[in-house]
Amino acid sequence: MKIAVASDHAGFAYKKSIILLLGRSGHEVRDFGTHSEAPVDYPLFIRPAAEAVAEKTCDLGIVLGGSGNGEAIAANKAPGIRCALCWNVETALLAKKHNNANMLSLGARMISEEEALRIVTAWIETKFEGGRHQRRIDQISDMEGLFRAATLPRVCSKS
Repeated sequence: MKIAVASDHAGFAYKKSIILLLGRSGHEVRDFGTHSEAPVDYPLFIRPAAEAVAEKTCDLGIVLGGSGNGEAIAANKAPGIRCALCWNVETALLAKKHNNANMLSLGARMISEEEALRIVTAWIETKFEGGRHQRRIDQISDMEGLFRAATLPRVCSKS
């Protein structure tokens, strides 16, 4: 599987460990940065990772930050992305089983590195259950289409 990975400076150390874990598990990793602990603006790194997943050049994505909140918000701006902020294995399992999350967000200042690695492993290995959950995913996709249509310029004509 090809996995996009990105972080801000707060998530950089965990990102390195996650990349090693994914590589040892036979996954191909595309690292979108950042490449140090120097302060950065996370959207600059999260956006291209989310776009890679949305465009299907990567199968899944993992993003990291201090809390993981901003990274999840930024990733979810890309159409078709369902990025879940997870803080334990159970939330990761449900994110994949019920929500078919195609991106995972982790807060490096919120959980231990060991827990982050357990979360990543559980999330990668879990399969989407489909069924009633697919109906809900379809409804979310429909909402994205409505929001995109609502933001298009409208031409008004006067009769």
